[in-house]
Amino acid sequence: MEIIKPELLEKLKKNGRIKDAREAFREFLPEEEWHKGDEEILLAETSESYGEYDVGDIVFVKEYTYANGSKGTRHLFVIIERDNYAVPIEYFAMLISSHLEKLKFTDNVLLLKDELNNLNRDSIVKTDVIYKIKSENIRFKVGKVEKEVVKEYMKNLEKLF
Repeated sequence: MEIIKPELLEKLKKNGRIKDAREAFREFLPEEEWHKGDEEILLAETSESYGEYDVGDIVFVKEYTYANGSKGTRHLFVIIERDNYAVPIEYFAMLISSHLEKLKFTDNVLLLKDELNNLNRDSIVKTDVIYKIKSENIRFKVGKVEKEVVKEYMKNLEKLF
């Protein structure tokens, strides 16, 4: 299922709305999230771990080293698109944060915790930027949101253009 139309993807790239995941880690510090960036806390709440993810999956991206040597840190993201359908090399995702005070920004959307998304707390999805995440940097799936919800996130993003 294609969520991001190729022409929108080009506009997003052109306007700097697709960023490397390290940008998310700088703006939303994992240590300030409910999970404190602790993989063990999240692993205790889920048993799903596999190498391929789908649109709507909520995933944990662990600390890792980027190609340039800088460090990224641990955070939750919702997958909105796969970059390569045959063998996923990268995913496009939106950041999830438990900082509800950031709802004051119109581009942040409330995501209430439920059994499907398996979140520990109500959270926000930052819908004004898409982050590129390499598949090897995703540790495991935490939960998911329906594809219709992802489409709503994309509509929010499209309003910026």
